[in-house]
Amino acid sequence: MLNKFLYKQVDNTSLVLFRVFFGLLICLEGFGAVFTGWVKRALVTPEFTFTFIGFEGILTPMQQALRKPLLDFNLFGLEYFNLADFSYGFYFYFIVMGTCGLLVMVGYKYRWSIGLFTILWTGAYLTQKTSYNNHYYLLVLLSVFMWIVPAHHSLSVDAKLNPKLKKNHMPNWVLVIFILQLFIVYTYASIAKMYPDWISGEVTKNLINSKRNLPVIGELLQQNWIYYLLTYVGIGFDLLVIPLLLWKRTRIFIFICSIIFHLFNSFVLHIGIFPYMSLALCLFFFEPKTIRNIFLRNKDVYTGNEVILSPYRKIIIPIFALYFMSQILLPLRHWTFKGDVLWTEEGHRLSWRMMLRSKSGNIKLKVIDKETCKITYVYPATYTTPKQAKRVAIKPDMLWQFVQFLKKDFAKKGMDVEIYAQGTVKVNNHLYQKLFDPEVDLAAEEWSHFSHHDWLLPFKSKYDKK
Repeated sequence: MLNKFLYKQVDNTSLVLFRVFFGLLICLEGFGAVFTGWVKRALVTPEFTFTFIGFEGILTPMQQALRKPLLDFNLFGLEYFNLADFSYGFYFYFIVMGTCGLLVMVGYKYRWSIGLFTILWTGAYLTQKTSYNNHYYLLVLLSVFMWIVPAHHSLSVDAKLNPKLKKNHMPNWVLVIFILQLFIVYTYASIAKMYPDWISGEVTKNLINSKRNLPVIGELLQQNWIYYLLTYVGIGFDLLVIPLLLWKRTRIFIFICSIIFHLFNSFVLHIGIFPYMSLALCLFFFEPKTIRNIFLRNKDVYTGNEVILSPYRKIIIPIFALYFMSQILLPLRHWTFKGDVLWTEEGHRLSWRMMLRSKSGNIKLKVIDKETCKITYVYPATYTTPKQAKRVAIKPDMLWQFVQFLKKDFAKKGMDVEIYAQGTVKVNNHLYQKLFDPEVDLAAEEWSHFSHHDWLLPFKSKYDKK
């Protein structure tokens, strides 16, 4: 029964058209990162980046190589404008990604182009956490999906060059994995919002306050009823969008709501390609006939009902089962840690906890030379970009990484040091309070992915009984 459900052949119109939109969006993401200055701000300018802990052995040498100029533009003593900026390897890295996106869009050398993009994007994602975004994580997962599905069997250069490749059908499991992934993403995003600060409207208010200067709608967004509308629409939309897209009677209505919701997020919150990616993913919920009538009137229609079993199904099905089980469990892991995830950040990443809180803080590091007992105070901004310094002040893993960097930096000067963090952190509209224990030598602490760090102090909520 399961094999029949997963390997039943269905029309592939939604997949091939999604490939076109997906390719266009990742093309814009790759080239856009270069020409908007994101690559320079996030990867070239910083002295070092904060990689995902555990990947330093692979990613640090890669960063060091890509941060070196590949070409010398100072010929004959003349520097040609700012072309030297574009000589860094990271620019080439993202230009290759953009080119891969273009090849995915037209379906040329599809497996190679989407495979290379997936590897490069995953590397970029793991290389820096300063700009961590759940949408970037989702793009990693979607890229892997696109690598394994037969998205180039129609409407592609590959199918044009090799007619044997051309097909107008695909196995039903292709639809299943995209829809199930979206259900997990949206459902956890909704559940995560169900906590006092969000329900009270203060998180939305803090978020929208910074949009006061937007033309036309800036002042309108500052109305109290707007805060509450956005608060509860956020919970309701995320919770219901996938079920309502699956139900034919509500599909058009919720799709129109999706257009309004995602365009609002794009123009007001400026969250990159994700709103448009989300709208493109809606293709998987519509009937192939509907999609063809709008976009592909000349595409061949699949009218069969055959079941084509894969010889690798005994391996493929357990792999997918394990994958989706991990996707269900990962967002729950913060319950295994002591303390509030909004405060400690333990279990926050990879959990679809999107735009849930505002956080600010201040920090200085007390460095003590063990031999001379000389005390030096260090501010992260001395070594980092302003954005990185803000993250170090509020995110425990990035503070720990910076402390380890600082420890090595002092070791180069022949000093064995202890390092203590002094500062306070504020989450949403709660009071500033200490997150990091000022009595613990962080230079001597080990990092653990699976257990609570005792140098993180408990959160004192304004809702706690006095």
